[in-house]
Amino acid sequence: MKKVVLAYSGGLDTSFCIKYLTTERDCEIHAVTVDTGGFSKEELAAMEERAYNLGAKTFQVVDAVQDYYDECIKFLIFGNVLRNNTYPLSVSAERMFQALAVIRFANKIGAQAIAHGSTGAGNDQVRFDLVFNVLGDNLEVITPIRDLRLSRQAEIEYLEKHGVQWSWEKAQYSINKGIWGTSVGGKETLTSHQSLPDKAYPTQLNPEATPSVITLHFKKGELYGVDNQHFTHPVAAIQRLEELAKPYAIGRDTHVGDTIIGIKGRVGFEAAAAMIIVKSHHLLEKHILTKWQAYWKEQLANWYGMLLHEGQFLDPVMRNIETFMTDVQKNVTGKVFVKLMPFRFETEGIESDFDLMNSGFGTYGEMNNAWTGDDVRGFTKILGNQTTIWHAVNDKTKEKA
Repeated sequence: MKKVVLAYSGGLDTSFCIKYLTTERDCEIHAVTVDTGGFSKEELAAMEERAYNLGAKTFQVVDAVQDYYDECIKFLIFGNVLRNNTYPLSVSAERMFQALAVIRFANKIGAQAIAHGSTGAGNDQVRFDLVFNVLGDNLEVITPIRDLRLSRQAEIEYLEKHGVQWSWEKAQYSINKGIWGTSVGGKETLTSHQSLPDKAYPTQLNPEATPSVITLHFKKGELYGVDNQHFTHPVAAIQRLEELAKPYAIGRDTHVGDTIIGIKGRVGFEAAAAMIIVKSHHLLEKHILTKWQAYWKEQLANWYGMLLHEGQFLDPVMRNIETFMTDVQKNVTGKVFVKLMPFRFETEGIESDFDLMNSGFGTYGEMNNAWTGDDVRGFTKILGNQTTIWHAVNDKTKEKA
């Protein structure tokens, strides 16, 4: 009997994988759930029970939340990374850490194969396969959903045929939840125009939620405090911020982008804490970083987000970019004031000892203390030298023509 480690999420696809691989292929399934901040104790207990009922030999939970933050989310914050200026890369990032935890477990127990429930249309198949191929010890990669080209309805029918009851209403939407956000896919996101219904999102607006202002405390680019609460690790601060923003149903949007395999993809998401932190951190940086620090960090951060999305987290260039982004965060310390409102938020301002706007050198649009008008006249003349020469040469050339 082949020993197979399955990346198990507890959803329809991976539930099908357990039943199919044990029934049709006589495999010994070791289900591994990697918690990236999206499961409660009750949910994990239910997933364990379901895995054993479906036929798994063992069930294992790997808590990867802190590693996920320390090795990835931190740099998404440093880079203010939003794919296509919209999406905080929650699934892209967590899939890499789920794959890393699963492959380490598979190598540890001496598995002959490793399996995942990705389809043949999306990004996750490439991300899992890449990690498994790079770090796996000659492991076979089994992908039942992709290989059999199954629809979600076909999976449900197979499970029901083998005595497994599933709520079709619940299976209508594919939901991936983690500390950096929740993605939601359904029949609407397969179109270019339909929006997800309110019921598809895990968080609902509290009708009694009224506007409120909170204070975020950053230290060297990382969130360590929310209002008067300060935490020893940013994970706790993120979780606290999520609690405060949850009643407002903040952070919903629909992302449209290019998949790794070259087709367009569309997904809904809800990421209150992630969106608030990225925008607040970006505002703080606008006050603290120099023009060229901000410019070059943005260029590298765009590459970092692209490479992460494409499954290239293990490439050593990612560590090089992380080094640069960490160095730039030395002075990114201060408070950001954020106003929470139903379905949205506003970053109202900052306070920081490193605020270059409050330096005393000058007031934009008014008086200055460090230069004169003559200084500016001379500077402007020198600044325009090359452009003046270019126009002089080319204008004469045009006249001759």
